[in-house]
Amino acid sequence: MLGQLTWDAIPLNEPIAFITSLVVIFAVVAILGIVTIKGLWPYLWREWITSVDHKRIGIMYSILGLVMLLRGFSDAILMRSHLAFAAGEGQGYLPPDHYNQIFTAHGAIMIFFVAMPLVIGLMNFVVPLQLGVRDVAFPTLNSVSFWLSASGALLINLSLFVGNFARTGWLVYPPLSELKFSPDVGVDYYLWAVQISGIGTLISAVNLVTTILKLRRPE
Repeated sequence: MLGQLTWDAIPLNEPIAFITSLVVIFAVVAILGIVTIKGLWPYLWREWITSVDHKRIGIMYSILGLVMLLRGFSDAILMRSHLAFAAGEGQGYLPPDHYNQIFTAHGAIMIFFVAMPLVIGLMNFVVPLQLGVRDVAFPTLNSVSFWLSASGALLINLSLFVGNFARTGWLVYPPLSELKFSPDVGVDYYLWAVQISGIGTLISAVNLVTTILKLRRPE
């Protein structure tokens, strides 16, 4: 994936993508700056980033899902407003290549990075409390699962700023996903993001099932 990236992958000739990239970079830098100035890194590292507490991990899953919901909602607004401008004899304002990326990313985000994190976050928070146990069966794996999902979400967001995301529909329909029609890194971004988050989801599912079967009180 990284071997095919060049300076041409930065969307300097696409004002919408480039300005969005600058706004996101500015927001991230501002947040990191505030956290650094406030001296919150030790607290965040100790209490949240490295936490294996199921409640905190459930909260982080939910925050991830809500952040990605905002991202998916913004994609929907872009698509619908583009179609509104393109009604009749209009041309819309998104380049066709960018529209196809947004269309694919919207579907992938809403299913894999909104619905899944929100459901898993709720189950992480509630299931151990319902069973009356201190934590899930494998607390460390629970943390690994979350950060795998977060890494997949990061890849999808990065792909619209550096390189291209898949232009295949969110189910990656062939032949659009074949090398003939997708010779760049778009499908690679999709596959890496979905597979990395999928491993996290699978581990989380095994963890929750094991917790329910092995840690609940005997009848």
